[in-house]
Amino acid sequence: MSFLFESERLVFREIIENDARDMYALNSDPDVMRYTGDIYWDSIEQAREFLISYPDYRKNNMGRWAAIRKQDNAMIGWCGLKLHEDGLVDLGYRLFKKYWNLGYATEASIASLKYGFETLGLAEIVARAIPENKASIRIMEKCGMQFSHRERDEMHGEEIVVYKITHEDFRRY
Repeated sequence: MSFLFESERLVFREIIENDARDMYALNSDPDVMRYTGDIYWDSIEQAREFLISYPDYRKNNMGRWAAIRKQDNAMIGWCGLKLHEDGLVDLGYRLFKKYWNLGYATEASIASLKYGFETLGLAEIVARAIPENKASIRIMEKCGMQFSHRERDEMHGEEIVVYKITHEDFRRY
């Protein structure tokens, strides 16, 4: 499978059916899932079914991409862009715990922003987090994103903070 883009230590590709075991493991870790509001999958098969039916790559020409470490081809998690029903493109990331605090989330996020602006021609990208998720907010800030506003997440019913960055601001970053 070919890679879409890369950063210094990572390459990015679409998440495929064969990633079901890794994706299930990632979404089974309570620490990884703590601030997401997402539900846990019941099985590897449920993860596989989700991956088979994941429409974002074809529908929107973007999505959450597998983040693969160059040195050993290990999938460290995912990072990428998602077009939401409100028309906003959202940056998201989720890494296996053993890869936390090594700069991978920031590196992957910057690479995804660059791809979104330079390859997809996006004008603005947002990122969202619950206020208690200080690590995620710090990653947004390291990527040059600025606080925009607070809102209620309709899907999970929680207050969230929204950060954003424009293509112009990213160029200056």
